[in-house]
Amino acid sequence: MAGSPSTSLAGISGRKGDEIADLIDLFSKTQYRAKEVSPRVERIEKRCLELFGRDYRYSVIQNVNGEVCGHYPRQIVFLEYESAEQTKERFESTVQISKLQDLVNRSKLARCRGRFVCPVILYNGKHICRSSTLAGWGELYGRTGYNYIFSGGSDDTLGEPEEVPEDDSAVRNGESQLFDKVRGLDIKLLRYLSVRYICDLMVENKKVKFGLNVTSSEKVDKAQRYADFTLISVPYPGCEFFKEYKDRDYTADGLVFNWNQDFVDAPLTIPATFTRNLNIDWGEYQSWDLVQQTQNYLQLLIHIINSDDDSGLLVHCISGWDRTPLFVSLLRLSLWADGLIHASLEPAEILYLTTAYDWFLFGHMLPDRLGKGEEIFFFCFNFLKHIVSEKFSAVKKQRRKNSQFKDMEFTVDDLCQMKSRDRGSLTSLSSGFSLITEDSVAAAASGGTAEVSDPFSSGPLAPMPWRKGRTSSPQTVLWNKPIALDERLLHPVTDGKSSSSSSSNQSEQGFPRAGSSPLAVPGRRCPSPPERQARLEAVREMFLAAYSSTVGLKSVAPSPSAAISGLLEQFARGVGLRGTNAIV
Repeated sequence: MAGSPSTSLAGISGRKGDEIADLIDLFSKTQYRAKEVSPRVERIEKRCLELFGRDYRYSVIQNVNGEVCGHYPRQIVFLEYESAEQTKERFESTVQISKLQDLVNRSKLARCRGRFVCPVILYNGKHICRSSTLAGWGELYGRTGYNYIFSGGSDDTLGEPEEVPEDDSAVRNGESQLFDKVRGLDIKLLRYLSVRYICDLMVENKKVKFGLNVTSSEKVDKAQRYADFTLISVPYPGCEFFKEYKDRDYTADGLVFNWNQDFVDAPLTIPATFTRNLNIDWGEYQSWDLVQQTQNYLQLLIHIINSDDDSGLLVHCISGWDRTPLFVSLLRLSLWADGLIHASLEPAEILYLTTAYDWFLFGHMLPDRLGKGEEIFFFCFNFLKHIVSEKFSAVKKQRRKNSQFKDMEFTVDDLCQMKSRDRGSLTSLSSGFSLITEDSVAAAASGGTAEVSDPFSSGPLAPMPWRKGRTSSPQTVLWNKPIALDERLLHPVTDGKSSSSSSSNQSEQGFPRAGSSPLAVPGRRCPSPPERQARLEAVREMFLAAYSSTVGLKSVAPSPSAAISGLLEQFARGVGLRGTNAIV
């Protein structure tokens, strides 16, 4: 059994490491409900407000005791503008919190489980929102709708809505009038938040259970009520698919969704204005593996919010608590890594905020998902290694504008391997993890497959630009020490990269395969990793450390290469987290 969060994380980030481990430990055992809040959850809520307040002026949408939505935060943060000291250009919201609260209360019936359109990220004055999909009339007239109408809007159940067919003749005549009213209020809320783009992650046009339509979506609204919005259908596998990810020893490379299943009927639909500027062959989307698909969809979302207009974005799946937080969290972390949002937060703080707010307080059912092996939560943070490239940056144009290499992309590995013939002899090192506490080497591990051989990133050891003199990741054990520049020379030798054309080569950190030397020492100095890469790697490392000390990973079968479980275990031991017990 994995260790408790009380295990010392001083070697990683001290108190903040303990804080993250405690959060993940609670999250893995507790389903958040706004009506039942413990003192530990109250501390999490308070901490989130404090972290938002570092960089933003905000108001609160009140959801006391889950009166609006039983599995949304009790205090929903509405970001008004960035603090004046953090930005020269101030984007101030014109939204009045009292009117917003009223629209939320009135529009909640429009969406499945009452999970209304909720703004969660503020970027350049644009609101990035989340929600569930549209409710079908079966939910409106069924148990969930009944609870809303007769209990003052309180609904703390996470069960399925009553399954009543949408075409039942008993209510068909009143359907149009009901939807005009309920969806009309939903549209008012979207317009009030200046949302124009709606990104739908469902693989279905309507969610079907036992042959009955139980939810709907904007793209199949019969009355075309959402015609004024730009509807983007980007079908993405549901949480059940991540059971296959876990069963393949947490390997996403080569894992392709089966698009030929009967329930899959939502096509990929993206306006040409967004596709023509991205070097992606969207016609091949059904052949993409999970890495390519997630990368390409994230690139699309970043491209949308970087458009010249002032319009916001809504991202949703069916219930809005699996795929939706995956992409909301990746967006938040990606924009933070670029220094565009949450500018004052350190890696430990942004990790805490996105885990607590985007996942836990918005109702992701981690205990249930872990029990079923559907580890989409783990996938999210382990996936950060695949988006370190500048092509995922929202500011890459400005960064490269004056560069002679503006049309070229180099990874740190590429730079380190330039003029490889001029390098000195390579020295093999016997222990990958004993090196973490030495002055002259980077953290690294050996073994594993292309996907799982990098449970924590390595890289050149350089002072981090956001550091404030405190440790916040395994690498900062070294970064905070007064190491001479000439000592920071080591970098692992790459043993091959993914052949996937859509995958970012920059995301593949090279490690030797099983049976080869764990590290090789080049004779020339490697450059410091780009700030974006260093930030994301630090977040990922901290997550893996906290996850391994609380939840742990379960391999389906022993692997000759030891795969990710063994590497995580070695990592935990290397930073003083664990004894010799294995992660199970």
